[in-house]
Amino acid sequence: MTLLLDDEQRMLRDSAQQFLATRSPVSALRALRDRGDERGYDPEIWREMADLGWPAAVLPAEFGGLGVGYKGLGAVFEQVGRTLAATPLLSTVVLAGGLLAEAGSASQRDLWLPKIGAGEALLALAIDEAPRHDPTQVTLRAWREAGHWRLDGQKEFVLDGHVADRLIVVARSADAPGHRNGLSLFLVDPAAAGVQIERTWLVDSRHAARVRLARVQLDDAALIGAPDLAFDALDCVLDRARACVAAELLGVITEAFGRTVSYLKERVQFDVPIGSFQALQHRAARLYVEIELLRSCLAAALEAADAGADGAAALASLAKARASDLGERTLNEAVQMHGGVGVTDVLDIGLFLKRARVLQQAFGDGTFHRDRYASLRGF
Repeated sequence: MTLLLDDEQRMLRDSAQQFLATRSPVSALRALRDRGDERGYDPEIWREMADLGWPAAVLPAEFGGLGVGYKGLGAVFEQVGRTLAATPLLSTVVLAGGLLAEAGSASQRDLWLPKIGAGEALLALAIDEAPRHDPTQVTLRAWREAGHWRLDGQKEFVLDGHVADRLIVVARSADAPGHRNGLSLFLVDPAAAGVQIERTWLVDSRHAARVRLARVQLDDAALIGAPDLAFDALDCVLDRARACVAAELLGVITEAFGRTVSYLKERVQFDVPIGSFQALQHRAARLYVEIELLRSCLAAALEAADAGADGAAALASLAKARASDLGERTLNEAVQMHGGVGVTDVLDIGLFLKRARVLQQAFGDGTFHRDRYASLRGF
């Protein structure tokens, strides 16, 4: 395990850094927020991201994938976090594209994966139903009726669900909530009868959706993989998404930390820069050490995801737990070290705090992943 990027992955990271700094800086997110943009992202910038190959980064080669792996894509997500860029990369590529690549039928893969890789289609995963993430607690029902499938229930926090061309819905087709067995995946047209999409605003000015399904009728072609046996593929793809979320959180944390250190050098109190105060130096030094530890954990998780290693799930939970906890701590410290101006909209630091709060909760917070890590390690 090298934990280092290869030449192709470094080139992808560097091009992402340059592109985002010029085409999607923090001011672009402010503009989306201030005009109340209904999509929540800029379609023109998304097309340019597709031209750079981001959506194709981890797709299979036979569908136009580039083969740079999750280490390469994770480096892109870190840069996304540094500029707070709004993009459907996680929902469409990592989650929906990952599930189709893992469990989709030949016809589903042939139809959707090339479109995803080209940035021509947006998909979203509808999984969570409660404020706290837990894939085993799915209650949305799926059952057979008159030769068709029927879905009935509600999903919350569906990232980019309001703009998706298709939804991948996780439903319980057998067993009771809390069981891994009994989950099935369905490809659902948002325009189908009985589907209701409600756009919701998150605290970080991004969009998600509340999805209601009232006895939605589907044919067998909508089923992704085998019925009742979706958990393993779902868990694998969620782990990749958790690692990518941790990478974005690392970007948020790193940028907020850098801005805070710069502020400590500029802000003068008692005729000296406040960065000369030993108490603030110690707090910043401790954060620096924790950031480097997170970077190592994340590199291990992304490399394990690419290798399909046995310990990939535990490493994904380790990275996500550390990222969630450190995100809370670092952004709290950043706001406090900025003083009163840190809680205003004058500076960008508050935007980083809000994004960190959403990413902390996405697909499991620190508590969820510490418990999961312990279970995976046999405790």
